[in-house]
Amino acid sequence: MSDPDKTEETTVLLRRWTAGEKAAGEALFDSLYDELRRVASRRLRAESSGSLQTTALVHELFLRLVDQRSADWRDRAHFFAVAARLMRRILVDDARSRGAQKRGGEQPALSFESLGEVPFGERASELLALDDCIRDLDRRDPDKARLVELRFFGGLSLEDTAEVMGLSRSSVVRQWRLTKGWMHRQMQVR
Repeated sequence: MSDPDKTEETTVLLRRWTAGEKAAGEALFDSLYDELRRVASRRLRAESSGSLQTTALVHELFLRLVDQRSADWRDRAHFFAVAARLMRRILVDDARSRGAQKRGGEQPALSFESLGEVPFGERASELLALDDCIRDLDRRDPDKARLVELRFFGGLSLEDTAEVMGLSRSSVVRQWRLTKGWMHRQMQVR
């Protein structure tokens, strides 16, 4: 995401798409498809039990982004922030639709750090617990909730997260460390 040419190209395409140019929307999705597949793949790396696959997640994301077309897209970073939030909603909706129990029954609690490696198809209840934690965090500190969305659901690097949030990398590192600690404690009590 840090490539200045790619950033500018995406920003131009976003603005043209918002202005109603259908071809710009198609070019935008073509240019971002592989990158969004990589993000989705990281989220679903351990996915099993017939739940969402990478392609299905990206296609559902695109369908939801089409509804956002009238948004006032500022730039590539804004696009990825919205994509991370939508990806979170898709994954949580999928977990709920499979009838996952919110607390996970007799399964042992997971740490926040290990959630990225857990098959959501097997531990959808943990994803729902994570969503509850993010909602709690959003009420306390919306910026930190956004940080979790960008890092965990959006798969953004520390550098890209700093760009999206308009912060220095060191600020993001410090906030991420604190936020991970808070999330870890919250996940242990759920």
